[in-house]
Amino acid sequence: MHGLPGTLLDEATRALDAVRLDGVDRVSDSELLELIAQSAQHVRCARAHSAALAGELARRSAPELGHDGLAQKLGHRTPQKLIQATTGATSREAAQAVRIGELAHSHPWLESVSVGVADGCVSTDAADAIRAGLSAPGEGVPAQALAEAATQLSAEAGTVDADRLFVLARELRDGLDAAGIVDRERAARAAREFRLQRLRDGSVRIVWTLDPIEGSVVTEVYDRATSPRRGGPRFIREEEHAQRIADDPRTTEQLASDVFFGLVTAGAEVNPAQLLGRGAPAVRVTITEQDLISRTGHGRLQGNQMPISIETVERLVCTQGTIPVVFDTHGQPLDVGREQRLFTPRQRIALAERDGGCRWPDCERPPSWSEAHHIQHWARDDGRTDVAGGILLCKHHHLLLHDQHWEIERRGPTHAEYWLIPPPAHPNPAPRRLESKSLALTELLARAQSPAGVHG
Repeated sequence: MHGLPGTLLDEATRALDAVRLDGVDRVSDSELLELIAQSAQHVRCARAHSAALAGELARRSAPELGHDGLAQKLGHRTPQKLIQATTGATSREAAQAVRIGELAHSHPWLESVSVGVADGCVSTDAADAIRAGLSAPGEGVPAQALAEAATQLSAEAGTVDADRLFVLARELRDGLDAAGIVDRERAARAAREFRLQRLRDGSVRIVWTLDPIEGSVVTEVYDRATSPRRGGPRFIREEEHAQRIADDPRTTEQLASDVFFGLVTAGAEVNPAQLLGRGAPAVRVTITEQDLISRTGHGRLQGNQMPISIETVERLVCTQGTIPVVFDTHGQPLDVGREQRLFTPRQRIALAERDGGCRWPDCERPPSWSEAHHIQHWARDDGRTDVAGGILLCKHHHLLLHDQHWEIERRGPTHAEYWLIPPPAHPNPAPRRLESKSLALTELLARAQSPAGVHG
């Protein structure tokens, strides 16, 4: 190392040691946020150093070196195990450090990501998200195309979190490799597993990994059992059921556990009116009528928006049927009016397809965790219960909007744009456009604006 990396590490360590936080309770809000940002940068730099060192350790412990490898000579099966023993890191942390350290060598199409990590512009979590989302080159997806996608994602890594970055990477991969959607479905299906672990106190822990389709079924059951407790949507004619769940003395986790245990023990004889209501759970998929008829393109699961093949869509349509939702060219669905205060289940479906979940900036809550907010308040503004005048917000952001007096306005030539207006005292009063989280609607509108257009 010629002394240089060690010197840099010494300087970084001294700089961190010089940071005093004993007066942090006296700093202003803006100073606190600045300190948090600086701390995050320190963590990124430290993890980048760790990844670089882990990559070199992995190179010196390559399998082809056999017992002459560094980790093996010290009695460890893998470099990850040696890192764990040396640093006290978890297996996940050690594995990630090795993956990122080997990125440029084992995934040359991700060289821009590796450079970003070394420069401190891309965190190791962000790099891991890009790697997992883009995956490896394959038939019809050359390494150069993935390299360009990786460069684009690296540039965005400083503005979005790692979870969102994975979604963006997966979207780019799906755009490059639409034919591979079927293969990824099969891989997810093959990865399903049910693990039962007996704990020392006699309790049992279950870890259940499901493919996206089966996961959507279980998620809907979970949402039915707990949604009123978590501030989920309320439907007309179901107030009594929702209130009973909200008043239940059990914790949300205990309630969910008892419901699933009841389903396992009672099976087909369970009383749906008492336990869950609303019939058998359904998998909700969005697809254009044109694609369904022509058997082209793909659908998307509501909630996690994973693309699914046309073959899977056809199977679900065969077992569940379809509910048509008509959108205009500006992305607005049906209109119902002011006859009732609560949004109907059909309106909720339309809102879910249009909004894709909570539309608050940077919120990833799915439609099932969101409430329908009247943009013009029902009582204050004599607001209408129609889809154009409603918007999905999770409980947290719905309460925040009302409690701190945020507003939402419809703007644009057709009033199809939704803008979030901060309260007057907010430090950043600039309005922010609320983008739809629905990938299905985004694709539909893009196709409608193309020269070929899209048929209703």
